Amino acid sequence: MRSILRYIRDGRNYILVLVMLAAVSAWVLDYMVSPVGGSGRPAMVVIPKGVTAAAVGRILAEKGIVRSALGFSLLAQAAGDARELKPGAYLLKPTMSVEEIIEKMVRGEIAAVWVTVPEGFSVRQIAERLGESNLVNPEEFMALAASDAQGFSGILGIPSHSLEGYLFPSTYLVPLKTTAREVAAEMVKTFRAKVAEPYGEDIGRIAAAGGAESRAAALYRVVTAASMIEREAKVPQDRPLISAVIWNRLRRGMRLQIDATVEYALGRHRSRLYDRDLAVDSPYNTYLHGGLPPGPISNPGLPSIRAALFPAKAGYLYYVARADGSHVFSNTLEEHNAAKARIREQAAESGGQEGAVP
Repeated sequence: MRSILRYIRDGRNYILVLVMLAAVSAWVLDYMVSPVGGSGRPAMVVIPKGVTAAAVGRILAEKGIVRSALGFSLLAQAAGDARELKPGAYLLKPTMSVEEIIEKMVRGEIAAVWVTVPEGFSVRQIAERLGESNLVNPEEFMALAASDAQGFSGILGIPSHSLEGYLFPSTYLVPLKTTAREVAAEMVKTFRAKVAEPYGEDIGRIAAAGGAESRAAALYRVVTAASMIEREAKVPQDRPLISAVIWNRLRRGMRLQIDATVEYALGRHRSRLYDRDLAVDSPYNTYLHGGLPPGPISNPGLPSIRAALFPAKAGYLYYVARADGSHVFSNTLEEHNAAKARIREQAAESGGQEGAVP
């Protein structure tokens, strides 16, 4: 070691040492930024917003796309692209060079799009949202979801022709090159993972209480009730109470008379329903037809599904909306009519409009 240090201290050898160090550094950097190689199987890599080039390098290294996080960061900085890397989902291969990866991220050549499906969206609204992101043809998705539920029986047994109610609301990373069936399948799989499997025992309990009713039929009833709760409830605390009203009225053989089912039959939202709306000829109109509607009227989220499974222990049979969207619940028709009258009076005093009052 001492002889090496004496060699370096000798002024005549400084240049040679520097050349050697530069050569070694260049070799190390070249190795760090060279392709990983291998099978070349592509991987989807998600780069979040606001991350640094160093963080991007770590994500790529963890995915096995680059050899070195440091090498990626150094090359991005040297090229002046460290601040130009765009967030998104990229389809990358370990056979790509770091330069190719950086160029792809600078150009923003993403391979997938984040799509959020809110709780309570109908199949039509989901199709429109997917169409807005240029992922699938909305009409194709609508046709599939409205008539081919049995094609997804391998994922989840759906005793209906429609996927309405089983497309779980969430945020999905959807590849640009995808099909309507692939998107629908992912949403049904998520429903199975979030609802059908974790709440299997509760659904089985409802099926047992229904005698010869199958688990699929019990799930169908729960999802249908949850879909109405989703569209009717505007504040979280009302969900289990609305659920109690639905199940109480069904047990008594009363018509549900739920405004959201009429809106579904009409195909559009109404801030207020009139007599002509309540008379619309549709099996989904629960003012005209008894029992549950033919199927779900929206795709409910977990809070509404839990409310359908676990209704409040209350004997309520009626509810009416206040101006703020919350509801007044009543046990008798007399109490219900009095609640409606109070709300109308309050609306008149405030100069505002009353909510929809069945």
